[in-house]
Amino acid sequence: MATAAVMAGALALASCSSGTESGGAAGSCDTSKGTLVIGFVAPLSGNLSALGLGMKNSADLAVKEANDKCSVPGYKLALQPEDDQATPQVGGQAATKLASDPNVVAVIGTLNSSVSQTVQPILAGKKIVQISPANTSPPLTKGADFATAPKRPFPTYFRTAATDDLQGPFAADYLVKKAGKKNIAVIDDGKTYGAGLAKEFVTQAQKDGATIVAQEKVGEKDTDFAGVIAKIKPSNPDAVYYGGEYPAAGPLSKQLAGAGLAIPLMGGDGIVDSKFVELGGREGDLATNVGPDATKLDSAKAFLDAYNAAKYPEPYSAYGALTYDAANAIIKALAA
Repeated sequence: MATAAVMAGALALASCSSGTESGGAAGSCDTSKGTLVIGFVAPLSGNLSALGLGMKNSADLAVKEANDKCSVPGYKLALQPEDDQATPQVGGQAATKLASDPNVVAVIGTLNSSVSQTVQPILAGKKIVQISPANTSPPLTKGADFATAPKRPFPTYFRTAATDDLQGPFAADYLVKKAGKKNIAVIDDGKTYGAGLAKEFVTQAQKDGATIVAQEKVGEKDTDFAGVIAKIKPSNPDAVYYGGEYPAAGPLSKQLAGAGLAIPLMGGDGIVDSKFVELGGREGDLATNVGPDATKLDSAKAFLDAYNAAKYPEPYSAYGALTYDAANAIIKALAA
């Protein structure tokens, strides 16, 4: 019944919705109908945990606020986080675990598009709503032929993040038309997100008149990029576009400079984290993101203030505000 309510609920809401509704004090709510569980799937350990932990905390904040305000009459809400370790196999196991729990009414996640490809059909099979704050691969909502014949694969899947068919071309327009870079080397990690983003970038950059002087692939866990740098250096690129995430992008940027290529590295939302700089990202490097800067939104002030007041040990990360919105979309649907 509650799962159906989430499916039927209106999932459109303003960015970083803050709870301004009045409610009961914590502990005074009627929870006689039981507990509704909102699952959460993202990397909570490993190289990408800086993003996953910020997402988890943001979802936790939304659930705690909802319980404090008695947002869903008759029920207590609980968040159940699962660590997918940024891998499809572990993510599938997490989704199977959540889908087997009759109290789970919705799932927030995943971070990685490649993980969602595995998670989507598992949750859809049990008609459990999934909202990702971070997935950017277009086929997840528009199908494999999204450019010519878009078709929604799973009616239970939603997201609060923009997609790579918007992000990639935007990055290309900026790098070519505004930054004036005409000879670009493109490197990606071969994953659903990285390869897809790089493909969208290349298509638009060529339309804008740039020359893609080299295209190479690396492993997401690589740390030594001497080989790939030796391949692209003779082509004299004036910029590098990287499709992937910060664990590789940071060291790649540092090693480009060390090899005498004092050129900017540009990437997508996957490198938008302080860890990128810690791992070697340089001044002049560039990135796009899949949502507005929360610190510049009046509508996000309540979220930021509440997050800071809660004193979570980790920053809310690039996807924290989008996760908060995803959680509140579920909560509002349950309350409808």
